[in-house]
Amino acid sequence: MKLNRIFFCAALFFVSNSFGQFRKYSNEFLNIGAGARGLAMGGAQVASVNDAYAGYWNPAALTFVKKNPNLAYMHANYFAGIGKYDFISLALPTKNESKSLALTYLRFAVDDIPNTLYLVNPDGSLDYNNISSFSSADAAVLLSYSQIIKQTKNSYFSLGGNIKIVHRKVGSFATAWGFGLDFGAIYHKDKWKFAAVLRDATTTFNAWSFTFTDREKEVLYATKNDIPTKSTELTAPRLILGAGKEFTINDKINLYAEANLNLTFDGQRNALVSSNIVNIDPNIGIEASYDKTVFLRAGVSNFQRGLSDGDTTNQKRVWIFQPSLGAGFKLEKFLMFENAHFDYAFTNLANQSNPLYTHVFSIKLDLVKYK
Repeated sequence: MKLNRIFFCAALFFVSNSFGQFRKYSNEFLNIGAGARGLAMGGAQVASVNDAYAGYWNPAALTFVKKNPNLAYMHANYFAGIGKYDFISLALPTKNESKSLALTYLRFAVDDIPNTLYLVNPDGSLDYNNISSFSSADAAVLLSYSQIIKQTKNSYFSLGGNIKIVHRKVGSFATAWGFGLDFGAIYHKDKWKFAAVLRDATTTFNAWSFTFTDREKEVLYATKNDIPTKSTELTAPRLILGAGKEFTINDKINLYAEANLNLTFDGQRNALVSSNIVNIDPNIGIEASYDKTVFLRAGVSNFQRGLSDGDTTNQKRVWIFQPSLGAGFKLEKFLMFENAHFDYAFTNLANQSNPLYTHVFSIKLDLVKYK
């Protein structure tokens, strides 16, 4: 524990000396979420996640993966199919079940972006045959480790962390590599669950490099565009606090409710609590289960101040938010494997006044033969 305190103090020192270099909304693809369960519950997951998705939400919860490796996969099309998001994670428990490892890969990409750099010929005419296309892709690999610190009959406490490697690419023009660390803690007591996650604890550092051909440089100069060579980007730490409780209705029906608080420190945002020092954005989710086999879920997140609908002369400032719904079911056997969960989420990516809905599907299963 002494080593942990020294490391944390060093991290705080680094943060305090780099604060002025942070970019707001840096590496935002890492804040989309993972798994239809989590997205259906408005992203309120850090206290209740207990499978391979924990590599994303809270690495400390990976110790809930016991005996058998657990595999999770999600795919979603965003913005009417323009953006594609894929997530896959494998959680591996150790033999004594007190420690767990996980390997996670996620990628968000937009393909077929028109490249109009050569649309205008030197004589001023337009040649649409000169339009090509390129892709913009953001990807990350998370290497996770978790360990049980204390466990009794009615309580459970574990810690975990991620080593995060980020790769971002915009066509042949720009490439970035990044590195960061996440830390998580989780505590269960009877039917209560508490958690804390510090993402980008030492900041996540992205180093960008740019490559342009001589012809591309000529066009950029002629159109009075800057030609970058190198740049750096720092992602500020984000602290997520979560608490949840399970309610037993009867032998078959259970309810679980969770609330998370996202605290950001990279300057003022449009959030429920907004300031230059700290912003607080809540996530609230609920899940109803029948016989722990069929699940219904709902959540709200992304609270913001916006303008009401109607005549622009009579518009007022109102609170808007992002709603979500979902469902899921569990099969004891799927193909040759045990305990397969299929989940679906219907979520609004924007807010109440500007809805932009998408469908999300995910699966998780134990990689062990069904007996």
